[in-house]
Amino acid sequence: MTIHREGYATLLIVLIVLTILYGPIEYFYPENLLLQRIAMGFCLIVFLFFLQFFRNPNRNVFINENYILAPADGKVVVIEETQETEYFADKRIQISIFMSPFDVHLNRNPIKGVVKMVKYHPGKYLVAWHPKSSIENERTTIVIQHENGKEILIRQIAGAIARRICWYVQENQIVQQGSELGFIKFGSRVDIFLPLDAKINVELNQKTIAGETIIAMWN
Repeated sequence: MTIHREGYATLLIVLIVLTILYGPIEYFYPENLLLQRIAMGFCLIVFLFFLQFFRNPNRNVFINENYILAPADGKVVVIEETQETEYFADKRIQISIFMSPFDVHLNRNPIKGVVKMVKYHPGKYLVAWHPKSSIENERTTIVIQHENGKEILIRQIAGAIARRICWYVQENQIVQQGSELGFIKFGSRVDIFLPLDAKINVELNQKTIAGETIIAMWN
């Protein structure tokens, strides 16, 4: 278990703010040990709350050219056939994974392949389960082409709390299965659009682990 690099600056700011808040209590109430302990406990809880956002656990990635791995930790909230209009302009199977504030927020590449498209969209911050969040919220769209010629689309979507989406891939880059795709600070949602003939391997409300859970297989 390590701390992801995206958390360094945020955790430093949180630590400075908590130190500033705690300092006056110790200065003005030097003999009130109970108050100091309560304040210290509060600061510790707050810091640990932010710390867990940026944890980066070791993962045993199931590398297999026939697997499509989960891009995010979280819960499967959507499995449906839908019209994808931004890139494919045809019907795809959409799988959506909701990332709660307590999930790991690092996203991983579901397959090995060539990045065909990376596009960032500024937008709103509707709650992640809002029907229009996938088209109105801050988001990125990433398309990866497998060596079999088929393509998948991954969409990172910010939510009501998230205010920054990070991505680590660029067009024409060859990415490895399970490697870092990006990071959504403080959670939200990741959608993945698959060909209609993909064999789905997850169910609604199932918990997923990025890089480990096999969400689908190529036909």
